[in-house]
Amino acid sequence: MKIVHLLLTPRFAGSERYAVELANAQAAAGHEVVVVLHKRGAEPRPDAIAHRLDARVRRVLVGGWRPLAIWAARRAVDAEAPDVAHAHLSLGCRALHGRRKAGLRVATLHIRYKPNQHDDLDALIAIAPWQLAGMPEARLQHTRQIDNWTAAGPFDPAARARVRADAGIADGDFVIGALGRCEASKGLDTLIDAYQAARPPGTRLVIVGGGAEWARLRRKASADIVMPGFVARPQDWFSAMDAFVSAATSEPFGLVFLEAMAAGLPIVATASEGGQLFEQSLCQPLVPVGDCSALKAALALLGTTRPGRRSHDLTAYSIDTAAARIEAFYLGELQART
Repeated sequence: MKIVHLLLTPRFAGSERYAVELANAQAAAGHEVVVVLHKRGAEPRPDAIAHRLDARVRRVLVGGWRPLAIWAARRAVDAEAPDVAHAHLSLGCRALHGRRKAGLRVATLHIRYKPNQHDDLDALIAIAPWQLAGMPEARLQHTRQIDNWTAAGPFDPAARARVRADAGIADGDFVIGALGRCEASKGLDTLIDAYQAARPPGTRLVIVGGGAEWARLRRKASADIVMPGFVARPQDWFSAMDAFVSAATSEPFGLVFLEAMAAGLPIVATASEGGQLFEQSLCQPLVPVGDCSALKAALALLGTTRPGRRSHDLTAYSIDTAAARIEAFYLGELQART
């Protein structure tokens, strides 16, 4: 099968990880896989995208501002003539609008179902059950809910020691960590306020991730809060943590929850969509979204009780299982078109 993925964002984050890992898995399974990327996603910097693709995945680069990049991506898809064109995020979806000869046009709902973005496409993949609510029946007939996955590594004692030493974190400090892009939906303002109000003795707060809000959040946070920005190996930072907290106001699935579970971390989370999805795996009840006082209390309890690492059963969240289900979905939709 020839599969073309469209990913026109410039920087690597959770949705980009999904697209890259899926493309790599499909190429490893013997499919001909092409990824259409914006040139900015192939720049020589740690948070770019292209260098993360398997050598068996062919890259097609397009450039220009958004309308020009969309036009160039459309031409690239037409030239490739794939069996499946799989869009990621809004620009990828817009590039497939009206391209009814582009094979099966699929999009993954990385955020939520948006009629003006998704209704022109042939089929959709939802990453969480809540995304199906309110979707028209005709659209549901061509939508499959397939869980996200994690390829994160387990706890690594050597990485823990190295990262903590580099960050100036003492061996005995209980590290409460957050990881994600620095943007409003991650609730990092609330997290910083709650931590600085609680100040659990013997703890450190670490916020891993870059983004447009990083500089402002760095100015807001006290000097003892560790904020390394974007990191190439987030799994090393998970090993350095003792607990994970998500203060998100919106988290569609929360790949980061799976990564934290893979590292064996106890988790505190707000009642975002992703938090509710993994509620049974948390070490405390869900915290109301945006409630600084409640999050302060949760962090104080975390610092007092210091729960240990725990084992999470993640067998249902493997890339091999998800890639096989996505391939079966492609084939079923292609067969329905004949």
